[in-house]
Amino acid sequence: MDDENERAARAKKGSPFLNTAQAAFYIGLSQRTLEKMRLKGGGPQFRKHGRYVRYHIDELDDWSKGHAQETGPEHGGHDSGSAGEGGRS
Repeated sequence: MDDENERAARAKKGSPFLNTAQAAFYIGLSQRTLEKMRLKGGGPQFRKHGRYVRYHIDELDDWSKGHAQETGPEHGGHDSGSAGEGGRS
């Protein structure tokens, strides 16, 4: 895992493009999750460079910022006493 972190750090300094493993590590998801998002949509933008999938680091940051969650009842979150949740958390 440290190797992936180092590769992502080097990539950010050199090339702005990350492969799937580096991009997944950078945003804290699994490679498989990113692969599924590529097929189903909803994930960060990616590019095809020949047969290689690449993620631009700025687009990963933008996607991540766009998925920030605000929690708490005043922001549409739920507290433990809300009805209709079926007891699930």
